[in-house]
Amino acid sequence: MTETSFPAEKWRLLITPPADGATNMAIDEAIMHALSEGKTVPTLRFYRWEPPCLSLGYNQHFADVDIVACEALGYTWVRRPTGGRAILHTDELTYSVITRQTDPRVAGGVVASYRRLSAGLLTGLQELGAVAVQAEGNMPKNPRQGAACFDTPSHYEVTLNGKKLVGSAQVRRKKMVLQHGTLPLGGDITRIFDALAIPADEKAALSRDLLARATTLEREMGRTVSFAAAAEAMARGFSRALRLELAPAPLSDYEQTLAEHFRATRYTADEWNRRV
Repeated sequence: MTETSFPAEKWRLLITPPADGATNMAIDEAIMHALSEGKTVPTLRFYRWEPPCLSLGYNQHFADVDIVACEALGYTWVRRPTGGRAILHTDELTYSVITRQTDPRVAGGVVASYRRLSAGLLTGLQELGAVAVQAEGNMPKNPRQGAACFDTPSHYEVTLNGKKLVGSAQVRRKKMVLQHGTLPLGGDITRIFDALAIPADEKAALSRDLLARATTLEREMGRTVSFAAAAEAMARGFSRALRLELAPAPLSDYEQTLAEHFRATRYTADEWNRRV
């Protein structure tokens, strides 16, 4: 099924206020659970992180975090429900898609669904004037690939001028699909190494590698794009590419209660964050 043949569908558009990492991850999971229970609708969400937060992939070892440095910098850290490696969330737009596994936009395997959903990302970037593409084939291996997510693009991810721009990850539970990802709008992407447990003498080389392989929208476009402008353009992109009617609506009281539960019992708990 091509993007143009998707059946038209109405989803919720949810733009939440800036929140800490534990809250952001709890909200994504709350929506997924509520949808599995038939108590909400498929959702496209855009959000920000305050304070800046280092997120670890589901199976990444928490020893990768330099906890003392994070505290000194005013960063928090959290474990995502999705895979991949560490991301420092700041100066960015984060998106999440939560829908049923039967939705043709996410049907089939994980990579196939990444490719379909990336059509929304690519179209949204075009709305901003950025001609991004999906990486084809396997990207060159980074010999120093380590704990940071953006140091090597995967073959399905969104690149701009040959550098990774959008990193995404996915989890499937309760016959639902949650995919979220990050679009760096600006700032210094090498700041992540200040938050990771990496020998000081390796950080300069890792920073050079990262700048050669990953980028921000501002760096490539030569202008600043605000969160609001990026969210508006990406919403139009998802709507056009995936045949969605996006209706703005807030979290329900039930979703808010679930989010508070998941935040308290999972995303702020050592049993979750330090489980690996």
